[in-house]
Amino acid sequence: MIASPGDKPVWHHFGLECADLETIYDWVTVAIFAGLVVLFLQRSSRDGPPRDSMLQYLAASAGCAVANYFGNEAVGGRGILYHLLAVAVLAGTLGYIQFALKPLEKD
Repeated sequence: MIASPGDKPVWHHFGLECADLETIYDWVTVAIFAGLVVLFLQRSSRDGPPRDSMLQYLAASAGCAVANYFGNEAVGGRGILYHLLAVAVLAGTLGYIQFALKPLEKD
């Protein structure tokens, strides 16, 4: 936490709440995003032309964000439909990552 005047965290001065990882959807999507970051850093440090586009990583990251939104809404009491949407978007995002980015493929 960054110190700020009045012993309040910086985000309180901007009207933002603390962003804690509270739901399983938070943890799962952050783990997938961390894997995307590692994959991007690993591939960007290689010699030769890049085989991935930044837009591919953006699409996968957006999938994580959308799944997290639906999951958090479901946990907040919006119903089973939001759980189903969250799981479907997560599955679609993982499928997209496997199909488009091919993280397990050997060079």
